[in-house]
Amino acid sequence: MDEAAIASRVTITTGIKPIFIIHFLRATASVNNNQMQNKFLNIDCMDEREGLPSYPDNFFDLAIVDPPYGINVGSQRINSSRATKKWKNPTEYKYKIFDDSNIPDDKYFNELLRVSKNQIIWGANYFTDKIPPSKGWIVWDKKVNPKEHLSMFELAYSSFDVRGKIARFLWAGFKKCIQEKRIHPTQKPVALYQWLITEYAKPGDLILDTHVGSASSLIAFESMGFNYHAFEIDEDYYKAALERMRAGIQTAIF
Repeated sequence: MDEAAIASRVTITTGIKPIFIIHFLRATASVNNNQMQNKFLNIDCMDEREGLPSYPDNFFDLAIVDPPYGINVGSQRINSSRATKKWKNPTEYKYKIFDDSNIPDDKYFNELLRVSKNQIIWGANYFTDKIPPSKGWIVWDKKVNPKEHLSMFELAYSSFDVRGKIARFLWAGFKKCIQEKRIHPTQKPVALYQWLITEYAKPGDLILDTHVGSASSLIAFESMGFNYHAFEIDEDYYKAALERMRAGIQTAIF
C-alpha cells in the first residue's frame, strides 16, 4: 500500500505469528474508523475534532503516554555510531531534531485524565504539579554501569492504587536488552511496554497513546492483543513508525 493510499489518517492492524517466545510482527494500514479497531492518527492529540477533546469521559481503560519532558532531549546525541570495548558493532542511529523544550499544557493533562480511567505517564517527575498524587510510581532501571555518563533510570507516574514497581531492562546507548533499530531520540524498548501491559492492563482494555514516537508502545499492544487509539503529530516520525510496524521486528517476550 503506497503513502497516497494511507493518507494522514489510518488504522493499523497487525497479524502476529508466535514462534516460541519470538513474535514476528507485520503491520498493514487501512482506513477503517471503527472505534474498536486500532487507530493511529497523524494529528495533534489535542485536535478538537478527532483528538482527546472529541472523546467522552472514561472512554479508555488505560492511557500509556510519553509526552515531551521539556528537557530538550530532541537535540542531544542526534548522530552516533560509537562502539565500546564490549559492543563492537553498535546499531547506528540518526535522528531528526525535534522540539522537546516545552511540556504539554494543563489542558492536555486535564483531557488525558478525563478520557482515561487509569494512566501511566513517562517523565511525570517533570510535571508533578499537573497530576494527582500517587503511591504507585514505576521505576525503569536501565541497568546502566554507574561509570557511564547515562541516566540510570526513568520514572513513570501510575494512577493505580498499588505499591511502586521496578522494571529492569538494559537500555544504555547501544547496549540493549534486545537490539532494536532506533528511530526516535526518546525510544523505549518494546519489552518495557509489554511489561507494563502485563503488570497493569486487563484483558479487553482499550489503550490510549498520545505521543507514539517510535511505535514501541503500539508494537507491544499488538503483540499482546490489546486495541488502542494513538496519535503522533510529527509527519516524519509518523511515517517512520508506520514503516517500523510494516517492516516487522523481532521482539522477545521478557
